Amino acid sequence: MSTSDSLRPVTRSRLYEQVVAQLREYAETAGLKRGDRLPSERDLAERLGVSRASIKQAIVVLEVQQLVEIRHGGGTFLRRDSLSAEPVDVLVERRRRLPDVLDAREALETKLAELAARRRTADDLAAIDAALETMRAEVESGTLGEEGDRLFHAAVTAAAHSDLLAEFMREIAEQIAESRHESLQQPDRPAQSLAQHARIADAIHTEDPEAAVAAMRDHLETVRTVRLLNWKPDADS
Repeated sequence: MSTSDSLRPVTRSRLYEQVVAQLREYAETAGLKRGDRLPSERDLAERLGVSRASIKQAIVVLEVQQLVEIRHGGGTFLRRDSLSAEPVDVLVERRRRLPDVLDAREALETKLAELAARRRTADDLAAIDAALETMRAEVESGTLGEEGDRLFHAAVTAAAHSDLLAEFMREIAEQIAESRHESLQQPDRPAQSLAQHARIADAIHTEDPEAAVAAMRDHLETVRTVRLLNWKPDADS
């Protein structure tokens, strides 16, 4: 191997990534569990020798990962029994590709909703209604409703009777699942999503393509409203 081949670009870890790593180690060492409170930002800044801005950025990362809950005026509390999660670089990559995935979903799924309202059969309607009931049962049991959500969108896709659009949906199924999970983790989102799905189903039942498109678009606009997309991963202090 030549000397030039061994050279690699020099990278600098974001300061808040180091803070996140130390907070995870602190939580483990201190035996913190779900519901426990982290020290104040001022206390953490002094103990770690970094700015409060870096502490804030680190806590935002943990919030985006659904590991902590920030209670305004009350502090930061663990939502799980540890602060261990995906590496920040993986989170950054998800943040980078999510807007493209959501653009693709809007382009494909509004058309699918329109076609479903025009072409659906009795069997298609039964599958849509069954998926809706699955999601309702999941949400009422206190879970996110991800399986019912997946089944609902699959049933709408099938009801459109478009082989090519269905193939496009299969191509991005993994990314769609990722966006679904991200959305349904937002506070109060499962119940909101269930209600939106019911409106889509109603429009398909009544054979109203315009209403189906509008209901699907409204739903996907809600899916865009996630904490991850408000996070600026390149900000540092």
